[in-house]
Order: sequence, then structure tokens, then C-alpha cells
Amino acid sequence: MNRELLMLVDAISREKNVERDVVLGAVESALAQATKKLYEGEVDIRVSIDRDSGEYETFRRWLVVPDDAGLQNPEAEELLMDAQERVEGIEVGEYIEEPVESVPIGRIGAMAAKQVILQKIRDAEREMLLNDFMSRGERIFTGTVKRMDKGDIIVESGRVEGRLRRGEMIPKENLRNGDRVRAMIMDVDLTLRGAPIILSRSAPEFMMELFRNEVPEIEQGLLEIKSCARDAGSRAKIAVVSHDKRVDPIGTCVGVRGTRVNAVTNELAGERVDIVLWSDDPAQFVIGALAPANVSSIVVDEEKHAMDVVVDEENLAIAIGRGGQNVRLASDLTGWKINIMDAAESAQKQAEESSVLRQLFMEKLDVDEEIAEILIAEGFESLEEVAYVPLSEMLEIESFDEDTVNELRARAKGALLTMEIAREESVGSVSQDLRELDGLTPELIEKLAAGGVNTRDDLADLGLDELTELTGQSEEDARALILKAREHWFAAGQE
Repeated sequence: MNRELLMLVDAISREKNVERDVVLGAVESALAQATKKLYEGEVDIRVSIDRDSGEYETFRRWLVVPDDAGLQNPEAEELLMDAQERVEGIEVGEYIEEPVESVPIGRIGAMAAKQVILQKIRDAEREMLLNDFMSRGERIFTGTVKRMDKGDIIVESGRVEGRLRRGEMIPKENLRNGDRVRAMIMDVDLTLRGAPIILSRSAPEFMMELFRNEVPEIEQGLLEIKSCARDAGSRAKIAVVSHDKRVDPIGTCVGVRGTRVNAVTNELAGERVDIVLWSDDPAQFVIGALAPANVSSIVVDEEKHAMDVVVDEENLAIAIGRGGQNVRLASDLTGWKINIMDAAESAQKQAEESSVLRQLFMEKLDVDEEIAEILIAEGFESLEEVAYVPLSEMLEIESFDEDTVNELRARAKGALLTMEIAREESVGSVSQDLRELDGLTPELIEKLAAGGVNTRDDLADLGLDELTELTGQSEEDARALILKAREHWFAAGQE
């Protein structure tokens, strides 16, 4: 019988073009499944077939788990302290095995064994096909719509299938069985039955890859796509830069009579593409990204990673775009928060900021309004700048003599020291567990302490609107911080 088993295994291996060990593994799995039925509970069985003789042994085994973890499945687990009494030197993660009577092959349900073996073979064939496909290094999956699966589209390329989820399709695009489809390969999930390749037609990476295929200069290294932002099916922006002064990046991507950009647009259901010249100067990059709007002036806030962009009334609607689309895409493309405003709004904001700064200088430096105005006019925006800019720069201010400059610097340093002491006192009541919470900066801790939030539980109890009001964070950041603060609640509930 054992010789017949090996002959059968060899025959299946040749017929299906599957490695002999894979087929033997399937037989071992079938024998293990049959043996499990002889026991009550979720036991763990291992069968080992000798690859030369066909003889096989059966073992019942227990996984060694840490003592403090407890037994989740007593039928197939053993605590470390008990395991070490049975097997000296055994470690967590290893198995204790005990020989048990083997089930004769003749008693295995023929259909069950056949199903297990065939399924293992199908899995092996599927994995081989997938590995062969992925080894080609292709980034775009080209295939035919085969069927719908719970709202997803299954795309077939040869004998390999990809899954295009509803959220990764281009809106309003109507794909039907038999349609030719191209999509970006985003991931491979072997746990998905049938279609393990995850596809996307809405991802920015898909547009970037389409341009790489249409513009050979990108492959040659003469051009580079720096970033891409998309409102799939409607509008997109890509940023390009030339590494060769003789090559015009925008014209090269557009192509003669628009052939290259039109090829991309046609693939993406008419999605309009703005090609933007990338710049290492963030302000210049943002100005280009907001095209076709003309920018009057721009103010960069490095600390907040934001820019106030001023446009005239005629360009206001263009800069913002329908439903805020243009400014949103420009922000995604550049990575900067962009605030669009007209000249009147800009003047009002500057006046408000100057008023706050004027009050700060008058209060903390104990100076009159005239001195505060001079500092503002000379570009000073904080007490730190007054205290620590090079002395030579402050001496260049015509309205100040050396004594005035030295006195202002001394007062600024004194005010900063006083503020630091007050800050340390305000956060002195903050608990260590809150201080050590991931994502909390000293500035945030100070704001929380000022609002009476001194422990991790205090933070966890806050509502989203309360935290955003206290810290000035975005709703997304505030939500993440609250969830982080509540983690220990859930951990305690699982113990």
C-alpha cells in the first residue's frame, strides 16, 4: 500500500507539474484531518511520511505557551512550567509531541482525502502562477473583466486574477464583463481566494505609472515625476522636474499636439491633468500648483507648514476651484496647507497678527506702542528673535542706539525666563503617564495642563471638540490622540 501511495504521488506530481513534496504534504494533511476526527476538542495532529519508503508516523502535539498567557486551547497547548517537567530545556513556541496510532490509508474517506489533496495542488499551482507573474516586475495589471464579486471587479490576466475594489474604481466608470482593463498593482494578499492581487485605478501611483509608460524620458532619467494628486475621474495634478536643461519637462509630458497627456486622459475616463513644474522652493512650487490662478503674494509659515496665498478678486474662484478642488489638489501635491484669501482678508489677518504681537512686545518688554511698532516694522515676530538675533542686526535699526538695543535684549531674555518658569510650574502637576504618551509634545502638554488635563484618564475622557478647542489640533490628530489615551482602557478590559 505504501509503494502504491508513492507511485500515486509521483503520478500526480508529473501530471499537475507540482513538486513531489507538495503532493506528499497534501496527503499528510488529509491523514491529519482524518486522525483529528477520532478525538474530542481541537487537537493538533502532525503526520510525517517517509519520502523514500512511504511509511508514515502520527503525532499529537501541544504548543508551549508562556505561563502568564494562560491556556486558550488546553487540547493543543501546554504551559511552559508543565512542559519543562515533561521535556527538559523546551522553550516557548516549541512543541511537545507524543506518538499516537496512525489511521490506515484505507480508512480515510476517499472523497475527503481527494478534496484535500486537490485543494493543496490548486493552491500550489496558484502560488506558482502568481510567483511567475510577480517575477516579471510589472506594475500595471492588464486584463479582462471576468466577473463581479460583492461589488468588486475580478480582472483576469492569463490564469492570474486581480481584484479591483469598488473604492479603487474611477467614479461613474461602468465596467462590464469582457471589458479590457488596466490598473495599478497595489498589493498582493495571499489570504484572498482566487484574486490575490489588489488593484487600483484611482490611486495617484496609477497616473504616475501611465506617464512613465508614455514618456520615455522618465525611464531614461531625464525627467522625474515628483508627486501626484488626483480627484479620480475629474481632475489631477502632477509635478515634474527635468534633470537635463535641454529638456522641457512640461512640454515633454504633454507631447506633440498633446498626444502623451491625451493618452493618459483617455485611459482615465477623461480625467483632466495639470502638469506642474516642481521647485525646491516651496513658495514657488505652490504658486505653480495653483495654476491657472495668478498669485499676488504669498506668506510662508514654516512652523505650521502652511502658506497664506493672496489672489485678486478675479482669481479667487479659479484658485479655490469648484468645491475647493483646485486648492485641495495643490495642497495634496505640494504637502503644504494652503489658505487662499483676497487682499482685504490678508490685510485684516496681518492687522490682527500685528495687534497681538504689538500687545506682546508692550507687555513683556515694558515698552510703549512706538517701540513695539518699530520692532514689528523691522520684521521681529517673537521675543526669541528680540533676545537672540545677532547684536549687529539690531544695531542697524536707525531708531535704536546701543543702550536701547542692550536693554531690549535683556528684557526679552528676562521675559522668556519668567515664561519658562511659569510653564514648568503649570505642567508640574501633569502625571508621568500623560507625559510619556506617544504623540504629545511639550507644547501640547502645556496646553493640556492649562486646560486642567493632568492625567491620561483626563485626556481619554475629553470629547473631540473639547480637545481641538484646547490644543488647536485638527480633528484627525485630536481623534488619534484620544484613542491613544484610551488604549489602556481596552487593554485592561481584555485581561
